[in-house]
Amino acid sequence: MSTSARAAEQEVFIHPRALVESNSIGPGTRIWAFAHVMEGARIGSRCNIGDHAFVESGAIVGNDVTVKNGVAIWDRVTIEDGVFLGPNCVLTNDLNPRTNVRKSRGELTPTRIGANATVGANATIVCGVTVGQGAFIGAGAVVIRSVPDFALMVGNPALQIGWMCACGHKLRLPVSVSEGTFVTCGDCHRELTVAAEGLAPAANAAGVLKGAQ
Repeated sequence: MSTSARAAEQEVFIHPRALVESNSIGPGTRIWAFAHVMEGARIGSRCNIGDHAFVESGAIVGNDVTVKNGVAIWDRVTIEDGVFLGPNCVLTNDLNPRTNVRKSRGELTPTRIGANATVGANATIVCGVTVGQGAFIGAGAVVIRSVPDFALMVGNPALQIGWMCACGHKLRLPVSVSEGTFVTCGDCHRELTVAAEGLAPAANAAGVLKGAQ
């Protein structure tokens, strides 16, 4: 890689029509037209923040996150590394939203989207839940409960209909399955096992993760 290309990777790109008030933006992040990032928001490296996105003070966005057009990320919402937020998906931070009831920050309800999860277009994540790492929330789903790692969720309210591999391939695995069950992805050949929190990379006898990224 040339020196100029390497330097470009380290630069933060802010479209002239974006409003960015935060100084906490990681290298390589791109922020596009009409996006608004408030002072006190934290955005990691190599993120892509689409048109008309909004990131409120107190929101935390990790590295390598894609935020598509029209997404608002509010105070007390944490987006971990590698997450994909689809167009116009909705994140919330108040379980009792009343215009005439003022809330302090301590009364807002945290929400966490786990590493490498996908939230589909127009999906809604009700605050107070954790979406597990690698989970896949289908378009238009309404998530009202925490989601296991690598679960595939659809509907309103969202129900689990399957499991997803880290590569984005749906696994041939029933929703209800015993802990310790092994499955191999038919696409990338990762080996996974069912754990209490959802799916996890399978470990061999030496304790090395098989198929881990």
